[in-house]
Amino acid sequence: MKNKIKYRAVLGVLLGAGLALTARSGLAGGHETPYADVANDQEKWWDDAWWDDGQVANVKNYKVVERNVSYLNGDVDVPAVVFRPDDDKKYPAVLFQHGRTGWTDLIQRHARRLAARGFVVLAPDVYAARFIDPRPIEHDYATEGDVNAGLDYLLALPDVSTKRACLYSQTRGGYYTLKVAVTFKRQVDAVGCYVSYYPHWQDPNAPEPEQVYRYAQEADQLTVPVMVFIGEYEQYQRKRSIETAVKAMKDSNHDVTLITYPGVGRGFDFRPRSVRTFADDLAAKDAVARAAGFIRKNLNAYAK
Repeated sequence: MKNKIKYRAVLGVLLGAGLALTARSGLAGGHETPYADVANDQEKWWDDAWWDDGQVANVKNYKVVERNVSYLNGDVDVPAVVFRPDDDKKYPAVLFQHGRTGWTDLIQRHARRLAARGFVVLAPDVYAARFIDPRPIEHDYATEGDVNAGLDYLLALPDVSTKRACLYSQTRGGYYTLKVAVTFKRQVDAVGCYVSYYPHWQDPNAPEPEQVYRYAQEADQLTVPVMVFIGEYEQYQRKRSIETAVKAMKDSNHDVTLITYPGVGRGFDFRPRSVRTFADDLAAKDAVARAAGFIRKNLNAYAK
């Protein structure tokens, strides 16, 4: 009996020490990934005007109009939608690329919210262009060229005020736009910045170990400023690759910002009303406003 009591006492001490060590290492919640410290760098979000004087910057809203368009990539006709403020002014260019879900009503709302911040937004539907069903497992490499062709179409529009565009995406769209920037070498002539929500920074056709433990090498070749948004409860394998890539960028002194929103998971920007939470809405509103400021800042240098 005495031995059992001693065993339990020792076990309690060891467990207590282990939990204390885990808490100090930042892993107490069980969902932190190895490079969680790369997110939410204070200098990227700290605001003296708010902290000292209680001032909140005004957010300007624009009424949005949209029109259906199409453009060619070789002999492929790519349908797309142009969202823009309802006036006759010119605005900075943004290419919005949907992810694996496809061009759904919920995703269209996201593109509309971005345009309401004061941008001309082109949103190609690369699945419809090649008769690909929503949520495909395999990645069709030809669709990357369809996105790249959309960049040329967007920058040729008469109501665009910039010589370059910002690439804006979510999930697999983050891989499409990564390839456009790097593989198609559009950072040289057409891309001014890169924004993505929980991007799939790996070739979707790569084997499982690559998906879990590595990120696409193209991320190391990004030269434009980068901003990425994820939720605290993002899928572990996706969160790990994003944080690992961001850490590598930071180690190379690349201009990269990773924002991690507490209390939300995947899809916080478009989760439907039936399952949407207050935290989802706060994160989505902050992200689109923060992205708008980032885009405007980085495209200013490319004004026509």
